[in-house]
Amino acid sequence: MGTFVNSGNGAFQVALNSEIYVDKTGLLEYTNKVMNTLQGYICNSRPRRFGKSITANMLTAYYSKGCDSEEMFSGLEISKSPDFKMHLNQYDVIHLDVQWCLEPAGGAERVVSYITGKTIEELRQYYPNTLPDEINSLPEALSRIHTLTGQKFIIIIDEWDVLIRDEAANQKVQEEYINFLRGLFKGVEPTKYIQLAYLTGILPIKKEKTQSALNNFDEFTMLEATDLAQYIGFTEKEVKALCNKYNKDFEKVKLWYDGYLLEDYQVYNPKAVVSAMLKGKFRSYWSETGSYETVVPLINMDFDGLKTAIIEMLSGTAVRVNTTTFKNDIVSFMNKNDVLTYLIHLGYLGYNQINQTAFIPNEEIRQELTTATESMKWNELISFQQESEKLLNSTLDMNSEEVAAGIEKIHTEYTSSIQYNNENSLSSVLAIAYLSTIQYYFKPIRELPPGRGFADFVFIPKPEYKQYYPALVVELKWNKNAQTALKQIKDEKYPDSILYYTGEILLVGISYVSKTKEHHCIIEKYEK
Repeated sequence: MGTFVNSGNGAFQVALNSEIYVDKTGLLEYTNKVMNTLQGYICNSRPRRFGKSITANMLTAYYSKGCDSEEMFSGLEISKSPDFKMHLNQYDVIHLDVQWCLEPAGGAERVVSYITGKTIEELRQYYPNTLPDEINSLPEALSRIHTLTGQKFIIIIDEWDVLIRDEAANQKVQEEYINFLRGLFKGVEPTKYIQLAYLTGILPIKKEKTQSALNNFDEFTMLEATDLAQYIGFTEKEVKALCNKYNKDFEKVKLWYDGYLLEDYQVYNPKAVVSAMLKGKFRSYWSETGSYETVVPLINMDFDGLKTAIIEMLSGTAVRVNTTTFKNDIVSFMNKNDVLTYLIHLGYLGYNQINQTAFIPNEEIRQELTTATESMKWNELISFQQESEKLLNSTLDMNSEEVAAGIEKIHTEYTSSIQYNNENSLSSVLAIAYLSTIQYYFKPIRELPPGRGFADFVFIPKPEYKQYYPALVVELKWNKNAQTALKQIKDEKYPDSILYYTGEILLVGISYVSKTKEHHCIIEKYEK
């Protein structure tokens, strides 16, 4: 059992020993299926604290000849598979953690030579008399072993992109690492000695330089997870089970940590959910694992429309994003879409594949981005917040005329960014108008499905403000009157679905007449 070659199952055992372990071994059914095929080259990218290393350790524990893991996996999902024992601990596995290698290697410039030297040294112990002293190339060593013994390898690389991200400006390091990956995975020869390849990191492969080295890999990302969607983060079903076990309010957990959309799954950040279960507090755990300052330089680039897009998303609105232009070149972002796409891969934004829109997924991330933007002292943001604070106070005072005037003012000033006479624009304007609710309310729920219809906006107060701030149920009407909006709220029984969350409820009907560009508002207290 070596450090890189056929390492044991101890790392995965640590995960199993933890108080909370959510079984993701079903992923092994997929890797077993694609093994020794053209689909057996997998790059599974996801944000930090989404279980990347646990998955890599799981794969090693299951496949590696360096351990006996039958008892470890016997009670897990994969044990139900017909081919469970067929692949269990049957392969030579090379497991590399590039992030870990930085320190013992003595820096990024020596990582490739360190990995190569240590791995070949261990291979010589497993396959004596097969590797002459003059062989100092890992791809060549693997090829020679296969030629002489017929043995194929599983290669797992954790944090595969750390040199791509952290050494983006170091051309020498980048070229050496890319050439290493190309030799290891690209061409006809690697298909002879590779049984399965699994890369995991934050970034996808689509980068002009790395594309040629890794274009034979199937990608599973935060933009398109396909078959692996349920293995990236916690699913809603899994979170509900944890809430039942730890006696936590699932709806609160959902408001705080839900929001990533991967195929048909609502996905939660595992680190945040586990922390909430064990610590019993609902707050942002994201900042404990990294700094929001990562995103400040990106937003400071201030590409046309970027700040407006961030403000819209902070207010609860989704914005269109073209993710196809992003090339992973994090030194030379070209436009707003590149920054937004990068934030999706980092986990700061969610992505709706159908609508091709980006959005802030949950309250945890909303708090992080709010802190980041406040630290930048944007004039635009400060201006919106001041106007929004007045509007919120007018709403809470049930001053309908001031509310209508405030929304009209923001609508007029916001015409440079969105189309004025458009029903969707009115919805965006309303989200922007109530930007100041960030402090007191969760992200507005759009189209909440209550009794018999859909409310346009529902603002739920955070638990600590529940006693002082009412919930707001808002209905918008385009070229109709505000009374019609209010009547719809009552007729469709919109408030019924939120009685559990809050005490007092205000019903807010807002209308806009496109011909006169006038806004009207009616506010009433909901009588329970």
